[in-house]
Amino acid sequence: MTDELDELTRQIGGGAPYDVLRFALERFGDGLRIACSLGVEDMVVIHEAARAGKDLGVKPRVFLLDTGRLHQESYDLADRVRSRYDVVFEMYAPDTAQVEELVRTKGWNSFYESVDARKECCDIRKVQPLRRALSGASAWATGMRREQSVTRSNLGVVERDTTHDASGAPRPLWKLNPLASWTERQTWAFVEEHGVPTHALHRAGFPSIGCAPCTRAVAPGEDVRAGRWWWEDPSNKECGLHPRRSA
Repeated sequence: MTDELDELTRQIGGGAPYDVLRFALERFGDGLRIACSLGVEDMVVIHEAARAGKDLGVKPRVFLLDTGRLHQESYDLADRVRSRYDVVFEMYAPDTAQVEELVRTKGWNSFYESVDARKECCDIRKVQPLRRALSGASAWATGMRREQSVTRSNLGVVERDTTHDASGAPRPLWKLNPLASWTERQTWAFVEEHGVPTHALHRAGFPSIGCAPCTRAVAPGEDVRAGRWWWEDPSNKECGLHPRRSA
């Protein structure tokens, strides 16, 4: 499997996000899924995937994990994505019975109590829906960047995802990070140049967008993900969608 990873890395090389996404659409077809958390990076990925899809005559599949606790501004932007881009836009929600049991036994805000409690909430509301979103997929693309946090500093443009292949098939699930090497400045320059729609909360000091009770604005000079689960140590700040890779 290392040989296949090396070959994919060689084929993708240091390509621009458009080239990475076009390659992925050609290579994986309907088996490619585009993750959308509605942050600025994901909007760039959607923009470029839609452009590549148009050139190839296909509709990329984009998915949103609706945890039930998103900001209203997230739903507003999701509707703009649906209207503007020629993509298949899919939504995955958590299992109702699991959410009801969590709230019944632990209340609405148990995630503030400990890292384990927060990860339990994330597992129900995000990780398990992600497995459904990736069912049958061959690859998925994210807007993750190395510069975002210490947990992403050694991110690869292409990786093998051994965590979320829910199908149980022997074939690998590939994870693509077309913006891995991009800086925040590059990302926003692209947005301004191409008129990419962005989340309203970015203008209110929210560089990273998540669930409403788990996201706050950041102070000048803070890490871009400092507002995510701000009560925790930075080394814990992943929800299970993107497990930290070993250096």
